[in-house]
Amino acid sequence: MFSNLKPTPADKILALSGLYKADPRDNKVDLGVGVYKDADGKTPIMTAISKAEKRVLETETTKSYAGLAGQPEFHDAMAQLVLGDDYPADRLAFLSTVGGTGACRQAFELARIANPGAKVYVSDPTWPNHLAILNFMGMEFETYRYFDSETRAVCFDAMIEDIKKAGKGDIVLLHGCCHNPTGANLTLEQWQVVADTLLESGAIAMIDLAYQGFGDGLADDAAGTRLMAETLPELMIAASCSKNFGIYRERTGILMVLGATETRDVTQDNLSKLNRLAYSFPPFHGQALVAKVLTDPELRREWEEELEAVRNGMLGLREQLASELRKLTNSDRFDFIAQHRGMFSRLGASEEQVIKMRDENAIYMVGDSRLNIAGLNANSVPLLAQAIVDAGV
Repeated sequence: MFSNLKPTPADKILALSGLYKADPRDNKVDLGVGVYKDADGKTPIMTAISKAEKRVLETETTKSYAGLAGQPEFHDAMAQLVLGDDYPADRLAFLSTVGGTGACRQAFELARIANPGAKVYVSDPTWPNHLAILNFMGMEFETYRYFDSETRAVCFDAMIEDIKKAGKGDIVLLHGCCHNPTGANLTLEQWQVVADTLLESGAIAMIDLAYQGFGDGLADDAAGTRLMAETLPELMIAASCSKNFGIYRERTGILMVLGATETRDVTQDNLSKLNRLAYSFPPFHGQALVAKVLTDPELRREWEEELEAVRNGMLGLREQLASELRKLTNSDRFDFIAQHRGMFSRLGASEEQVIKMRDENAIYMVGDSRLNIAGLNANSVPLLAQAIVDAGV
């Protein structure tokens, strides 16, 4: 039987990581893998998380199963973080998941149960795993125009033209903030146009919120999501705790489903069933850490300060890179880097130019020229800027 199996396509980002590790050059720069790194190239444990972990372990009395859908304390804390203190609890169903990826997968599963013929509309470009999951599930999808490779900004009129094709019960997948892979975000006014468009068509918005706090701050990064929740009768939100809490390996995510009050219980029942069929109970430890940080005033303050330092550090690197390129090119054509938000920007380089930077300058980025800003530091920014110019980007 197993002789019938065929090799799966290589994951381009993981393959790039392998090439980077094998490169003996001392000046190599890894801008591929989407993990936050500090100036020393490490992914540190936040101080607030370390303290929360100690408190959780000191008070934990059992390793028995916890809730099938996750812990209410975690659900409540995350709903407040994403939607604000006055979130509509009577309209929300929750599911703790295996990371933000698990939240996306379970959202697609729920959509397929609710409307087996649902088509998913996905931004062009998007996080590659969105498309990989949809392909694996056999769900029909189309892309909508999102990123202008010339201006490196959102091509909004084209986006609206495309999502108007979504019909009632179809899914329009949106990035809540810090768009991956482009770094180009919608303005709040544009979010309102998107909401009005979906309200008219009856299509359902699904928001992938993987980087809250990495862009313009916790509240500003959630502003579009909150607007959608206030405007639309139904909404799915897949949120990750990997980045803003720095707990990648704990695989902590949440799916929040907003609907009518009278459908909440049956939605919750279906969500719990999805966890039961996939892996029974979701991981507990990460939920406990996040809930502890968000509900303890001291830890919450400390976490917000740490997160703000991370955000400002990335903004500083963006400004430095844009400034270096302005000096080297005597033009402002790379100023979009400072205007983008989050961990990623797409340079607009060709694959040949990306390979040239890798071969000649030991700069490692994904073939579509997505670069991880958090992979830089003050010393490597000038190296990248010179490589970009040398490659003729």
